Amino acid sequence: MKTQTSLTLLDPVLLVPAIRASFAKLSPAVQWRNPVMFVVYIGSILTTLLGLQALQQAGEAPAWFILSIAVWLWFTVLFANFAEALAEGRSKAQAAALRGLKQSTWAKKLTEPASTVSASAGHAHAHAHAATLPAYAWLPEQAENLRKGDVVLVEATELIPVDGEVIQGVATVDESAITGESAPVVRESGGDFASVTGGTRVLSDWLLVRVAVNPGESFLDRMISMVEGAKRQKTPNEIALTILLVALTIVFLVVTVTLLPYSLFSVDAVHAGSAVSVTALVALLVCLIPTTIGGLLSAVGVAGMSRMMQANVIATSGRAVEAAGDVDVLLLDKTGTITHGNRQAAAFIPGPGVTVAQLADCAAQSSVADETPEGRSIVVLAQRLGHVTAIAGTVLEVPFTAQTRMSGVDITQADGSTRSLRKGAVDAVRKYVQNWGGNMPAALLAAADEVARRGSTPLAVADGSTVLGIVELKDIVKAGIKERFGELRRMGIKTVMITGDNKLTASAIAAEAGVDDFLAEATPEDKLVLIRKYQSEGRLVAMTGDGTNDAPALAQADVAVAMNSGTQAAKEAANMVDLDSNPTKLLEVVETGKALLMTRGSLTTFSIANDVAKYFAIIPAIFVTTYPQLAALNVMQLGSSNSAILSAVIFNALVIVFLIPLALKGVKYRPVGAAILLRRNLLIYGLGGLVVPFVGIKLIDLLLVAMHLV
Repeated sequence: MKTQTSLTLLDPVLLVPAIRASFAKLSPAVQWRNPVMFVVYIGSILTTLLGLQALQQAGEAPAWFILSIAVWLWFTVLFANFAEALAEGRSKAQAAALRGLKQSTWAKKLTEPASTVSASAGHAHAHAHAATLPAYAWLPEQAENLRKGDVVLVEATELIPVDGEVIQGVATVDESAITGESAPVVRESGGDFASVTGGTRVLSDWLLVRVAVNPGESFLDRMISMVEGAKRQKTPNEIALTILLVALTIVFLVVTVTLLPYSLFSVDAVHAGSAVSVTALVALLVCLIPTTIGGLLSAVGVAGMSRMMQANVIATSGRAVEAAGDVDVLLLDKTGTITHGNRQAAAFIPGPGVTVAQLADCAAQSSVADETPEGRSIVVLAQRLGHVTAIAGTVLEVPFTAQTRMSGVDITQADGSTRSLRKGAVDAVRKYVQNWGGNMPAALLAAADEVARRGSTPLAVADGSTVLGIVELKDIVKAGIKERFGELRRMGIKTVMITGDNKLTASAIAAEAGVDDFLAEATPEDKLVLIRKYQSEGRLVAMTGDGTNDAPALAQADVAVAMNSGTQAAKEAANMVDLDSNPTKLLEVVETGKALLMTRGSLTTFSIANDVAKYFAIIPAIFVTTYPQLAALNVMQLGSSNSAILSAVIFNALVIVFLIPLALKGVKYRPVGAAILLRRNLLIYGLGGLVVPFVGIKLIDLLLVAMHLV
């Protein structure tokens, strides 16, 4: 994947097919889809016919001049085709890499009914970490013959045949073939990490997978279809720009057509000069219509989806890529997006008469049976402080349950005495010590409240009837996230944090992260209502999610990014899938969308501005014999009328070539406001569009004259 997206612009792997495709796209069935370039295409055919006629008999202009114009008009069409083909070539290279993952895989299809397997999955999940594989009857079946609802067994070293949901087992899976990342991930039944993708490989243990798609509907099939761009629809912005370009083309076409009778009338009226040739009028029309942006518009659109792929994001819709550029509200999950996701032990707060060392030691010992990231972080913090001692005696682990909301150990010491160490929610531990005849000190209750006000989670630690202190678990805000939200704010984008935490905790984390607003204790219905509220105000909303409960909101959002590690429902509801499963990728998606809009705007500004120099080149050239006064407009002092027209046509073709890298790579995104961006566009591309053609046309004219070609 990454090797394909890293292909350079001049790589033969892209260049050779693009050159061939440039000629294949000369078909009228392809050309008419781009109205601006279709006019150039017709002009190329017309001048070619006029040139061939001039070779056989006296024509309206010298045959060499007409054919020179025809050749450069054909080059203009070919260069536009080449830009689009080059953009499509990148997508096809990516699709080829994905298609290479598809192979005829044999699967172990279970012969017993899926309902039987599903019914036993809940019981088996408790033993999923065990290496023992339950005995299931299965028969070999080719992956392409599997149907939605079938259940397959996948063991270590085997490929997962098709997309599905894990219904039993826990295993590490190598998804590098899809995501490009080498680190294996854990997939297990239940929760938001049950989704698996066809073409990935199980590295350890085993999984029972229920097939989630029918043949041809897999995620890999969808990815191939998406990146090939064959079904890429034009975005609203692209449609609006196309309408503008067509309107300008029609205006210039009408103006150019009326110049022929005007020229004939002028010659008769002043009895001087000669009527303008059709070749010169075609050259004028092609130079005045917005061929620069017209020739690159399709390439910009295709390249937009390709740039998303380079960011390891599959865009299911070109509209979504561009809509990301207009987003003004971002909804972000707190966990995993704004924070690291795993709460970590940050501090030990001892109670009256208890030292930090005593609290840390007991907290670590009570976490022996706790395999959660939070439990491990308590042990790590205690070890870092140097306050962990070995447990002396026989240990009985007490696992965490939803009923007790505590975990710990019961220790039988050598003298027969016992100790019961518990760690858990403050309320649960408080009731526990009360059952032992103890009480929680008021100072520790106040400390727990203070921890909660800071946005952290307090856990109490008890030794029998004595509460030793509080462990502060902190959901750590990611480094640099506040600065990124500041950039979004300067761009006029509102950031909203969504969390299931209570309002007190949510408020503290929102303040630390620097978001503009937050939604606490959020349910799927709450998310949906919030998105619709913003949309009713005329705002475009982007959201990221990974769970089935996020699917309704993802479907409603204008730009929805689902995590590849998430559920099938989330991925189907979203219009983008992040293969890296990095929730902060939403920020990069917005930046890519804005860069796409900026690229179109910059090229359009340049295309319209560079018409000015062509007026000064061609208008005097075609009318100077009738109206000698127009020679004053020849500010570039071009060699002759034929040289002026030919120089303008050559420049018009070559400028597309020089702008192809900009169209494919895109204008570099900067988080600035619309007014600043407009001024920058006018200064760089507007002023550049005015100045560059004067210099370019003059240089081409000097070269033509020096080589005696005119």
